[in-house]
Amino acid sequence: MKAAVLDSPGIGGVNVKELPDPRPGPGEVLVRMRAASLNFRDLVVTTGGYGPQQKQTGLTLLSDGAGEIVEVGPGVAGYRVGDRVASCFFQDWEGGPANARRLGSALGAHLDGVACELKVLPARGVMHFPDHLNWLEAATLPCAALTAWNAVLGATAVGPGETVVTQGTGGVSMFAAQFAVVSGAEVISTSSTHAKLERLAAIGSHHLINYKSEPEWGKRVRALTGGTGADLVVEVGGADTLKQSMLAVRPGGTLALIGVVSGRKAELNLGPVVTSFMRLQGITVGNRDEYAAMMRAIGLSKLKPVLDRSFPLSDIRKAMEYLQSGQHVGKVCIEI
Repeated sequence: MKAAVLDSPGIGGVNVKELPDPRPGPGEVLVRMRAASLNFRDLVVTTGGYGPQQKQTGLTLLSDGAGEIVEVGPGVAGYRVGDRVASCFFQDWEGGPANARRLGSALGAHLDGVACELKVLPARGVMHFPDHLNWLEAATLPCAALTAWNAVLGATAVGPGETVVTQGTGGVSMFAAQFAVVSGAEVISTSSTHAKLERLAAIGSHHLINYKSEPEWGKRVRALTGGTGADLVVEVGGADTLKQSMLAVRPGGTLALIGVVSGRKAELNLGPVVTSFMRLQGITVGNRDEYAAMMRAIGLSKLKPVLDRSFPLSDIRKAMEYLQSGQHVGKVCIEI
């Protein structure tokens, strides 16, 4: 089978090569992968950015994929040949709170990923996806969609009439805006160009802010909310956006910290965190139980992921370079 493997640090160290075809053992299924999708974390993985916790070389890349089961190992219940499934991001986190063992079971970093023609996964490590989704759409769900789901509808779930701020047009941000709209919340979205803001309007965002022309967009959010601030800010930028996010969120509101696209280190004024009862909540994807709840909601709402471009597996380097350029709106996918 063909697989995209990290042989050395950097995108230039990613090669598509032949590997032996795997076979499932007890409790496992063999999936013929049909599509995968990229996340910002995949760029971090190519640089060894997750440190000794990740497999540094010889790593099959990507966590997010979808395909059909072509063989079922002994003792598997609930799945059969021909079933359409998507991978679970964490292979050993079925439910309950996070811990080091569960967080150490991520595909495409700690474990070999799904950028391959055939993949053996434990039955607990896959899930059926809604019938209205195609392979590419289903391949966007394991990381970006579940991360957004837990940010918007997790422990501090927003509801009708509440206000959510999203940043940019990456995969997580687009899903966050979609989930917030479905929940009945008022959505304020930021991005860097008119064209990207139009795409956000098309999925239902109610207010649009160009952060290039309004770099202090936190003040604009305050004005749009009558001086109160947003109930939730989905923070994906990191160092360059944290200050504005803190300005935008209301007293007692939540800042869901997901990404560090603009940098991992930022000066943090602790005063507003304390005096306004602000909650800074880290989000790292989620568990299988949460994944199942999200799948049910997507199926009922018929939500369609926003796709940007797809590349063949042989062009995975080009796909990564395109993602790195920041031109995308929604998900960048791989056809297998």
